Amino acid sequence: MTVAKATDQPDTRAAILDSAERLVQARGFNGFSYANVAAELGITKAALHYHFPGKAELGDALISRYAARFAEALALIDAARPSAFDRLAAYTELYSGVLEAQRMCLCGILAAEYETLPPAMHQAVVSFFDMNQAWLARLLEDGRARGTIRFTGGAKHAAQQIVGTLEGAMLVARLYADTARFQAVADRLLNEFDGRSRCTG
Repeated sequence: MTVAKATDQPDTRAAILDSAERLVQARGFNGFSYANVAAELGITKAALHYHFPGKAELGDALISRYAARFAEALALIDAARPSAFDRLAAYTELYSGVLEAQRMCLCGILAAEYETLPPAMHQAVVSFFDMNQAWLARLLEDGRARGTIRFTGGAKHAAQQIVGTLEGAMLVARLYADTARFQAVADRLLNEFDGRSRCTG
């Protein structure tokens, strides 16, 4: 097959990203090649290189798209859940939903491979976690002020704890092929931050 024509370029690009994302979430960034994507989509490697000249460019595009979707999900949570504790619970559900689909957090996988990733991808991975931790820190401060969330120390460190706990729980749950293991950790995490019993209304 020849390189995609202009009329189907957006569809081809999206299909490449979809395929590569699935492969990264299942095998890791170093566990797939352009040949895997080309075989899955029935296109040539030349067609992939037309859209993404190198694997670093593909990886950067994957992170950018994944981070944008995650940011949209966080915005929807903000809009739909007025309670900070409910927003935190919804945040954990983003992770459990990915795990139930037999996938891993894309940037969690990439973080595990950080040292072997193309340098051009490093900052994009860090930025994804910075975004998450900043959103959580705002949520935590709001919840503490309203009495629905409790924690000791600074919100920044508590946000780091939440992200680290959920990402780690995903990895271990995947190892055992046991989503219930992840949910047990998420439930304990929520219980630790639940300040509603202390709320005076």
